Amino acid sequence: MKLGIVGLPNVGKSTLFNAIVGGGAQSANYPFCTIEPNVGVVAVPDQRLDRLAELYKPDKVTPAVVEFVDIAGLVKGASKGEGLGNKFLSHIREVDAVVHVVRCFEDGDIIHVDGSVGPARDIQTVQLELILSDMDLVERRVDRCLKSAKSGDKKMLAEADLWKRVRAHLEEGKTALSFPCTPEEAELLGEVPMLSGKPVIYAANMSEADLAGDLFQNPRYREVEELAAAEGALVIPICGRLEEEVAGMDQEDKMLFLREAGLEESGLDRLIRACYALLGLISYLTAGKPEVRAWTITKGTRAPQAAGKIHSDFERGFIRAEVVAYDDLMACGSLAAAKEKGLVRSEGKEYVMQDGDVVLFRFNV
Repeated sequence: MKLGIVGLPNVGKSTLFNAIVGGGAQSANYPFCTIEPNVGVVAVPDQRLDRLAELYKPDKVTPAVVEFVDIAGLVKGASKGEGLGNKFLSHIREVDAVVHVVRCFEDGDIIHVDGSVGPARDIQTVQLELILSDMDLVERRVDRCLKSAKSGDKKMLAEADLWKRVRAHLEEGKTALSFPCTPEEAELLGEVPMLSGKPVIYAANMSEADLAGDLFQNPRYREVEELAAAEGALVIPICGRLEEEVAGMDQEDKMLFLREAGLEESGLDRLIRACYALLGLISYLTAGKPEVRAWTITKGTRAPQAAGKIHSDFERGFIRAEVVAYDDLMACGSLAAAKEKGLVRSEGKEYVMQDGDVVLFRFNV
């Protein structure tokens, strides 16, 4: 899973990135301090791996991972080259989803590019730049389809008509994600990496005091919530500075610190969980002495395709999957005990994988 972090300058993007990946991004009180995109890979927190490791005593434990890409702050006109321009928008065209960091905190020492904190205005500024950048892509696609249609290719003519409808939709200030289309049209649209076509999670960056208070009495947080609800997007309240403080702590100290701040889990954990839900992702697990590992797949994936995540030979030569639910395995205390109770199932090619399945794939090539 690859996530792009966007937002205006000085909203806390790089602070959040530092907290997520343990540092490395430059964070300073002036626009465009992030000149080159920062890329970091972090492990997906999954307590099931820890418990499986206690059971199997493996040589190594490999969690699922998320890649974050942090780009320079966007300003009005970014799609036309203002600020650091379109160059930086290109860095996030291939991400699976966008984490849009929105400033919801007051701090007179940290300048705001528009002179005041206004979450709804800030969201619309960034969103418009993404839409304008997409319009350039769509315009080129229309031209390409029309050129191909000159030879009498009716398929290209129909595709040109689709892109014209997308263009008209974007011209109304609407995102590509909200464009109404059939599944077949959606597949065609998926060939063009439109930024406003990505699922969005809003990270409402708040002060520690506001985060600990009643969020729904906070007018800035409500602004973000209302916009997100209208778009069908998710909102995660977060305090970038708090996350940065706990980033270097060991797990025990981290949890103690978070509880003292009135939180049950870190912003990173909530963010990754929200991204999994937004993108319809789950994890299955493999366990043995060599390795305990989590594998990320899309909900609805069948067993052979899940096996293909490990190696293409596993999918090509798939015979069956030996599956036990994680909870059943832990309740029994061993795979042998789970087998005795009939909880280890033999599943074929039509089996749809479930979150937390512990699997051994049988294959032959």
